[in-house]
Amino acid sequence: MAANGKRVKITLACTECKQRNYNTMKNKQNTPDRLEMNKYCRFCRKHTLHRESK
Repeated sequence: MAANGKRVKITLACTECKQRNYNTMKNKQNTPDRLEMNKYCRFCRKHTLHRESK
């Protein structure tokens, strides 16, 4: 069996409409702060800033 890694599942939410659009994984050891990415939001129909949410 594989050992427990440092990677955890996170959800990215749009900062404009607050919809949770993307699921991804991150390494908490390398990026301890909240992740921010520019991604496409299908509800806003444009590229917006997405932040890590709980």
